Amino acid sequence: MELLGPREIAAFALSLLDLTNLRDDCDASAIETLCKRAQGPNGNAAAICIWPRFVAQARGILGTSNPVRIATVVNFPSGNLPVSEVVEETRKAIADGADEIDLVIPYAKFLAGDEASVSEMVRAVRAACPNSCLKVILETGEIKDAALIRRASELAIAEGADFIKTSTGKVQVNATLEAADIMLQAIRDSRKKVGFKPAGGISTVADADLYLRLAETIMGANWLMPSTFRFGASGLLDDISAVLSGSTSARASTGY
Repeated sequence: MELLGPREIAAFALSLLDLTNLRDDCDASAIETLCKRAQGPNGNAAAICIWPRFVAQARGILGTSNPVRIATVVNFPSGNLPVSEVVEETRKAIADGADEIDLVIPYAKFLAGDEASVSEMVRAVRAACPNSCLKVILETGEIKDAALIRRASELAIAEGADFIKTSTGKVQVNATLEAADIMLQAIRDSRKKVGFKPAGGISTVADADLYLRLAETIMGANWLMPSTFRFGASGLLDDISAVLSGSTSARASTGY
Protein backbone atom coordinates (compact mmCIF):
# COMPACT_ATOMS: atom_id res chain seq x y z
CA MET A 1 0.00 0.00 0.00
CA GLU A 2 2.90 2.38 0.68
CA LEU A 3 3.71 3.00 -2.97
CA LEU A 4 0.14 3.39 -4.22
CA GLY A 5 -1.05 6.80 -5.37
CA PRO A 6 -4.66 8.05 -5.25
CA ARG A 7 -5.55 6.58 -8.65
CA GLU A 8 -4.19 3.13 -7.74
CA ILE A 9 -6.00 3.22 -4.40
CA ALA A 10 -9.22 4.26 -6.15
CA ALA A 11 -8.98 1.41 -8.65
CA PHE A 12 -8.25 -1.06 -5.86
CA ALA A 13 -11.17 0.21 -3.77
CA LEU A 14 -13.48 -0.23 -6.77
CA SER A 15 -12.57 -3.92 -6.97
CA LEU A 16 -13.56 -4.29 -3.29
CA LEU A 17 -16.81 -2.31 -3.47
CA ASP A 18 -20.27 -3.63 -2.63
CA LEU A 19 -22.16 -0.91 -4.50
CA THR A 20 -25.22 -0.40 -2.34
CA ASN A 21 -28.76 0.85 -2.67
CA LEU A 22 -30.74 0.15 0.48
CA ARG A 23 -32.73 3.36 0.34
CA ASP A 24 -36.34 3.15 1.41
CA ASP A 25 -37.39 4.67 -1.92
CA CYS A 26 -35.39 2.27 -4.08
CA ASP A 27 -37.34 1.06 -7.10
CA ALA A 28 -36.88 -1.05 -10.22
CA SER A 29 -35.43 1.84 -12.17
CA ALA A 30 -32.84 2.46 -9.47
CA ILE A 31 -31.80 -1.20 -9.62
CA GLU A 32 -31.27 -0.96 -13.38
CA THR A 33 -29.05 2.07 -12.81
CA LEU A 34 -27.16 0.34 -10.00
CA CYS A 35 -26.40 -2.70 -12.15
CA LYS A 36 -25.08 -0.45 -14.92
CA ARG A 37 -22.94 1.59 -12.52
CA ALA A 38 -21.41 -1.58 -11.08
CA GLN A 39 -19.97 -2.33 -14.53
CA GLY A 40 -18.42 0.99 -15.42
CA PRO A 41 -15.62 2.13 -17.71
CA ASN A 42 -13.10 1.93 -14.88
CA GLY A 43 -13.88 -1.69 -14.05
CA ASN A 44 -16.39 -3.71 -12.06
CA ALA A 45 -17.47 -3.42 -8.46
CA ALA A 46 -17.20 -6.65 -6.46
CA ALA A 47 -20.96 -6.79 -5.89
CA ILE A 48 -24.17 -4.87 -5.62
CA CYS A 49 -26.03 -4.92 -2.30
CA ILE A 50 -29.81 -4.52 -2.54
CA TRP A 51 -33.13 -5.24 -0.87
CA PRO A 52 -34.33 -8.85 -1.24
CA ARG A 53 -37.32 -7.83 -3.33
CA PHE A 54 -35.01 -6.73 -6.15
CA VAL A 55 -32.75 -9.78 -6.29
CA ALA A 56 -34.63 -11.56 -9.08
CA GLN A 57 -34.67 -8.39 -11.18
CA ALA A 58 -30.95 -7.85 -10.68
CA ARG A 59 -30.20 -11.47 -11.60
CA GLY A 60 -32.18 -11.01 -14.79
CA ILE A 61 -30.11 -7.94 -15.66
CA LEU A 62 -26.69 -9.31 -14.73
CA GLY A 63 -27.23 -12.87 -15.94
CA THR A 64 -25.63 -15.96 -14.48
CA SER A 65 -21.98 -15.51 -15.45
CA ASN A 66 -21.43 -11.87 -14.54
CA PRO A 67 -18.42 -11.23 -12.26
CA VAL A 68 -20.48 -8.69 -10.30
CA ARG A 69 -22.06 -10.61 -7.44
CA ILE A 70 -25.48 -9.96 -5.95
CA ALA A 71 -25.66 -9.43 -2.19
CA THR A 72 -28.86 -8.88 -0.25
CA VAL A 73 -29.84 -8.19 3.34
CA VAL A 74 -31.88 -10.22 5.83
CA ASN A 75 -33.16 -9.36 9.31
CA PHE A 76 -32.50 -5.82 8.10
CA PRO A 77 -32.18 -3.27 9.49
CA SER A 78 -33.74 -3.84 12.90
CA GLY A 79 -32.22 -7.25 13.67
CA ASN A 80 -35.37 -8.24 15.56
CA LEU A 81 -37.19 -10.70 13.28
CA PRO A 82 -37.84 -14.29 14.42
CA VAL A 83 -35.23 -16.81 13.29
CA SER A 84 -37.80 -18.70 11.20
CA GLU A 85 -38.64 -15.56 9.20
CA VAL A 86 -34.99 -14.75 8.60
CA VAL A 87 -34.31 -18.27 7.42
CA GLU A 88 -37.22 -17.98 4.98
CA GLU A 89 -35.93 -14.59 3.78
CA THR A 90 -32.56 -16.19 3.18
CA ARG A 91 -33.88 -19.19 1.29
CA LYS A 92 -36.03 -17.03 -0.97
CA ALA A 93 -33.13 -14.68 -1.68
CA ILE A 94 -30.91 -17.58 -2.69
CA ALA A 95 -33.68 -19.01 -4.87
CA ASP A 96 -34.07 -15.60 -6.53
CA GLY A 97 -30.39 -15.53 -7.41
CA ALA A 98 -28.49 -13.92 -4.52
CA ASP A 99 -24.83 -14.89 -4.20
CA GLU A 100 -24.26 -13.31 -0.80
CA ILE A 101 -26.34 -12.78 2.33
CA ASP A 102 -25.75 -9.83 4.69
CA LEU A 103 -27.39 -10.78 8.01
CA VAL A 104 -28.07 -8.40 10.89
CA ILE A 105 -27.58 -10.02 14.28
CA PRO A 106 -30.26 -9.50 16.99
CA TYR A 107 -28.09 -6.78 18.50
CA ALA A 108 -30.76 -5.48 20.91
CA LYS A 109 -31.00 -8.94 22.50
CA PHE A 110 -27.22 -9.18 22.52
CA LEU A 111 -26.97 -5.85 24.36
CA ALA A 112 -29.44 -7.21 26.90
CA GLY A 113 -27.06 -10.09 27.60
CA ASP A 114 -28.51 -12.74 25.30
CA GLU A 115 -25.46 -14.10 23.49
CA ALA A 116 -27.29 -17.27 22.54
CA SER A 117 -29.66 -15.31 20.29
CA VAL A 118 -26.70 -14.24 18.15
CA SER A 119 -25.31 -17.74 17.88
CA GLU A 120 -28.71 -19.21 17.07
CA MET A 121 -29.42 -16.65 14.34
CA VAL A 122 -26.07 -16.95 12.61
CA ARG A 123 -26.10 -20.75 12.84
CA ALA A 124 -29.59 -20.99 11.33
CA VAL A 125 -28.87 -18.63 8.45
CA ARG A 126 -25.53 -20.32 7.79
CA ALA A 127 -27.39 -23.61 7.45
CA ALA A 128 -29.90 -21.99 5.07
CA CYS A 129 -27.20 -20.78 2.68
CA PRO A 130 -24.34 -23.29 2.97
CA ASN A 131 -22.86 -22.47 -0.42
CA SER A 132 -23.25 -18.69 -0.27
CA CYS A 133 -21.08 -15.97 1.22
CA LEU A 134 -22.49 -14.98 4.62
CA LYS A 135 -21.67 -11.51 5.93
CA VAL A 136 -22.78 -10.89 9.50
CA ILE A 137 -23.66 -7.29 10.44
CA LEU A 138 -22.92 -6.44 14.07
CA GLU A 139 -24.26 -2.85 14.12
CA THR A 140 -21.22 -1.65 16.04
CA GLY A 141 -22.50 1.93 16.34
CA GLU A 142 -25.29 0.63 18.56
CA ILE A 143 -23.17 -1.90 20.47
CA LYS A 144 -20.54 0.82 21.16
CA ASP A 145 -18.59 -1.02 23.90
CA ALA A 146 -15.24 -2.37 22.66
CA ALA A 147 -15.47 -5.62 24.62
CA LEU A 148 -18.96 -6.28 23.31
CA ILE A 149 -17.93 -5.57 19.71
CA ARG A 150 -15.12 -8.08 20.19
CA ARG A 151 -17.51 -10.64 21.67
CA ALA A 152 -20.09 -10.22 18.90
CA SER A 153 -17.30 -10.70 16.36
CA GLU A 154 -16.22 -13.91 18.07
CA LEU A 155 -19.76 -15.29 18.17
CA ALA A 156 -20.34 -14.59 14.48
CA ILE A 157 -17.01 -16.14 13.49
CA ALA A 158 -17.65 -19.22 15.63
CA GLU A 159 -20.94 -19.89 13.84
CA GLY A 160 -19.48 -19.75 10.34
CA ALA A 161 -19.56 -16.14 9.16
CA ASP A 162 -17.54 -15.60 5.98
CA PHE A 163 -17.33 -11.87 6.76
CA ILE A 164 -18.09 -9.69 9.72
CA LYS A 165 -19.53 -6.29 8.82
CA THR A 166 -19.73 -3.16 10.92
CA SER A 167 -23.08 -1.60 10.16
CA THR A 168 -26.42 -1.40 8.39
CA GLY A 169 -25.87 2.24 7.44
CA LYS A 170 -29.26 2.94 9.01
CA VAL A 171 -28.20 4.21 12.45
CA GLN A 172 -26.48 7.37 13.64
CA VAL A 173 -22.99 5.87 13.95
CA ASN A 174 -21.89 3.46 11.24
CA ALA A 175 -18.39 2.31 10.27
CA THR A 176 -15.56 3.66 12.41
CA LEU A 177 -11.86 2.90 12.44
CA GLU A 178 -12.13 2.03 16.13
CA ALA A 179 -14.70 -0.69 15.48
CA ALA A 180 -12.71 -1.88 12.46
CA ASP A 181 -9.61 -2.27 14.61
CA ILE A 182 -11.47 -4.45 17.11
CA MET A 183 -13.10 -6.60 14.45
CA LEU A 184 -9.92 -7.11 12.46
CA GLN A 185 -8.07 -8.20 15.58
CA ALA A 186 -10.84 -10.71 16.30
CA ILE A 187 -10.45 -12.09 12.77
CA ARG A 188 -6.68 -12.31 13.13
CA ASP A 189 -6.92 -14.03 16.49
CA SER A 190 -9.48 -16.56 15.23
CA ARG A 191 -6.95 -17.90 12.71
CA LYS A 192 -9.88 -18.52 10.36
CA LYS A 193 -10.37 -17.23 6.82
CA VAL A 194 -12.93 -14.56 7.62
CA GLY A 195 -13.35 -11.28 5.77
CA PHE A 196 -14.15 -7.78 6.96
CA LYS A 197 -16.65 -5.25 5.59
CA PRO A 198 -16.84 -1.68 6.86
CA ALA A 199 -20.14 -0.15 5.77
CA GLY A 200 -21.86 3.20 6.09
CA GLY A 201 -20.30 6.64 5.87
CA ILE A 202 -17.32 5.71 3.71
CA SER A 203 -17.68 8.12 0.81
CA THR A 204 -14.17 9.13 -0.33
CA VAL A 205 -11.07 7.36 -1.56
CA ALA A 206 -9.21 8.98 1.33
CA ASP A 207 -11.66 7.36 3.78
CA ALA A 208 -11.23 4.01 2.05
CA ASP A 209 -7.45 4.28 2.19
CA LEU A 210 -7.54 4.58 5.99
CA TYR A 211 -9.45 1.30 6.29
CA LEU A 212 -7.19 -0.45 3.79
CA ARG A 213 -4.07 0.62 5.67
CA LEU A 214 -5.53 -0.46 9.01
CA ALA A 215 -6.46 -3.88 7.62
CA GLU A 216 -3.03 -4.38 6.12
CA THR A 217 -1.35 -3.40 9.38
CA ILE A 218 -3.35 -5.96 11.36
CA MET A 219 -3.75 -8.75 8.82
CA GLY A 220 -0.50 -8.42 6.88
CA ALA A 221 0.46 -7.83 3.29
CA ASN A 222 -1.53 -9.56 0.53
CA TRP A 223 -4.59 -10.12 2.76
CA LEU A 224 -6.65 -7.48 1.02
CA MET A 225 -8.75 -8.96 -1.80
CA PRO A 226 -12.46 -9.26 -2.62
CA SER A 227 -12.72 -12.61 -0.82
CA THR A 228 -11.59 -11.04 2.46
CA PHE A 229 -12.38 -7.32 2.27
CA ARG A 230 -15.35 -5.29 1.01
CA PHE A 231 -16.57 -1.76 1.35
CA GLY A 232 -20.31 -1.27 1.76
CA ALA A 233 -21.10 2.09 0.20
CA SER A 234 -23.26 4.00 -2.24
CA GLY A 235 -21.38 7.29 -2.49
CA LEU A 236 -17.85 5.91 -2.66
CA LEU A 237 -18.15 5.10 -6.37
CA ASP A 238 -18.64 8.78 -7.17
CA ASP A 239 -15.34 9.70 -5.55
CA ILE A 240 -13.57 6.70 -7.08
CA SER A 241 -14.74 7.81 -10.52
CA ALA A 242 -13.69 11.39 -9.85
CA VAL A 243 -10.21 10.35 -8.75
CA LEU A 244 -9.76 8.02 -11.70
CA SER A 245 -10.85 10.75 -14.11
CA GLY A 246 -8.37 13.19 -12.61
CA SER A 247 -10.88 15.47 -10.92
CA THR A 248 -11.68 15.77 -7.21
CA SER A 249 -14.76 15.10 -5.15
CA ALA A 250 -15.73 15.50 -1.52
CA ARG A 251 -19.07 13.94 -0.78
CA ALA A 252 -20.58 14.30 2.64
CA SER A 253 -20.53 11.12 4.75
CA THR A 254 -24.17 10.28 5.50
CA GLY A 255 -25.31 6.70 6.03
CA TYR A 256 -24.45 4.56 3.00
